[in-house]
Amino acid sequence: MEFVGKHILVVIENLPAPFDRRVWQEATTLKDHGAKVSIICPKMKGYEKTYEVIEDIEIYRHPLKEGKGALGYLVEYSQAIFWEFVLSWKIFFKKKFHVIHGCNPPDLIFLTALFFKPFGVKYVFDHHDINPELYISKFEKKGFFYNLMILFEKLTFKTANYSIATNESYKKIAIERGGMRPDKVQVVRSGPKLERLKLIDPVNKLKKGKKYLIGYIGVIGEQEGLDLLLESAKHILTKRDDVHFGIVGGGTHLEEIKELCNQMNLSDHFDFYGRVDDKTMLQVLNTADVCVNPDKPTAMNDLSTMNKIMEYMALKKPIVQYTLKEGKFSAKEASLYAKNTDPIDFAEKIIELLDNQEQREKMGTYGYNRVLNELSWEHENKNLINIYKKVFS
Repeated sequence: MEFVGKHILVVIENLPAPFDRRVWQEATTLKDHGAKVSIICPKMKGYEKTYEVIEDIEIYRHPLKEGKGALGYLVEYSQAIFWEFVLSWKIFFKKKFHVIHGCNPPDLIFLTALFFKPFGVKYVFDHHDINPELYISKFEKKGFFYNLMILFEKLTFKTANYSIATNESYKKIAIERGGMRPDKVQVVRSGPKLERLKLIDPVNKLKKGKKYLIGYIGVIGEQEGLDLLLESAKHILTKRDDVHFGIVGGGTHLEEIKELCNQMNLSDHFDFYGRVDDKTMLQVLNTADVCVNPDKPTAMNDLSTMNKIMEYMALKKPIVQYTLKEGKFSAKEASLYAKNTDPIDFAEKIIELLDNQEQREKMGTYGYNRVLNELSWEHENKNLINIYKKVFS
């Protein structure tokens, strides 16, 4: 109980708690080590209460309209900044906090943190996404707004007392681009909690009468490659009719992907579940024979650790993904790697696994053991505690 008497305010801009799995694991770990934890986050479907206490963690939610395009993001981020500022003061006057733990995207939470630094509040930046690269992934150009992303990132690192990186690639960015001292940057990977990601029996009705289910979980945005997955599915279904697809997750492009699926006459082969509770998510992924990560090979995706990869591994699932640096580091032999942006090769890799149960089981076991022995939250939470011992020293 190292952190008794300390109050940590966690601020999330783009997902609600406890839906944001990484942040919820961090929050509950800090609470279990004695800290009081409060969270500010947006309201989203299924998480619409303005105030809620879960596992002794106070959650304050605010309205947020998800944006598209430059103007849409401006409105979204302005809204978030306003509510983060207002709710931070409300919480501070209720019970003073000692740390703001800011989780990007975007890199704008430092604006709120600046107002509390004169009161001795420290800022810990939890680096989830590299926003300059994310901007290029979405808009395929640089220019004014890209330079603005670079500026916000630099100001974030300048404001931060300490930074948490999700992998070594992000740590390198914090040091080289953000100018942070190496001893103030700690890698804390998004290791899954095995007590949450439980192995259960498959629910065969989710296969809709087919022999195999291909599973996906994640955000559905521009750079997640669901359009490429539809192309892969089209190729698979020209060769066989024993495959169904289960897609778990929501995002700004969900409706567009569903419409594209309909235009490609694939709707009978896909179920889009949207954002769902853990029970439904576990049923879908445990039923899946192969899990996929069609993330496009952008600069951001190449350097980012995707939660879905380790969640698949925790559920003993063989994976197919494109050839991305951090994706390969996480999965290693638990995955097959398709040629970048080649949906036909991606489809052939899926077919290879469907036709080889022994290979599927071998890859699934390898991934599970890698999570169990190296990458689970039971290992990674020690790194979180280590950085917070520095914060409070």
